[in-house]
Amino acid sequence: MRSARGGDDEAYRRLLRHLALWLRVVARRGLARAGRGAEDSEDIVQDTLLAMHLKRDTWDDSQPLEPWLRAIVHHKVVDHLRRRGFREHLDIADYAESLAAFQPVEESASADARQMLRALPERQRTIVEAISIEGHSARDVGQRLGMSEGGRPHGRAVRPPVCPVVPDRRVDLARAVPRHPRAAS
Repeated sequence: MRSARGGDDEAYRRLLRHLALWLRVVARRGLARAGRGAEDSEDIVQDTLLAMHLKRDTWDDSQPLEPWLRAIVHHKVVDHLRRRGFREHLDIADYAESLAAFQPVEESASADARQMLRALPERQRTIVEAISIEGHSARDVGQRLGMSEGGRPHGRAVRPPVCPVVPDRRVDLARAVPRHPRAAS
């Protein structure tokens, strides 16, 4: 490729012949991985050679040629499959046994969340419980506590505060603590 870029036409013809053989193998493998036959591999080879010719100035000659060409042929295989309407179908029933089953929140997580709530100052605890556990909106809690919903006209905003007890650990209180019956309605 270096000689071809330097203007050696014979070197470029030899390169194209050599690459066409190699690209056929790579294209056939890509099609086989997608469950397709090798009959379309020649189209992919021609598309790859054309792309290589048009973009040959983007190849960094201090780097190996093969990874650059593999990337081009890979994208040409993907483009070809998309044009042909290829969509990989996986039957979820085949994976049913390996999928993780729903597991309820452990009681210890609920106990940890309740302990962290008890450690909060009363006003912060009230806000967190009302929004995250009982399911009230920030507007409702703000009106009830005489605070703004998000702005600071009174100098305070209703937002669930970050827990000062464990600043580097975030807890989804809505999942960790059982919901209050009023929030379900």
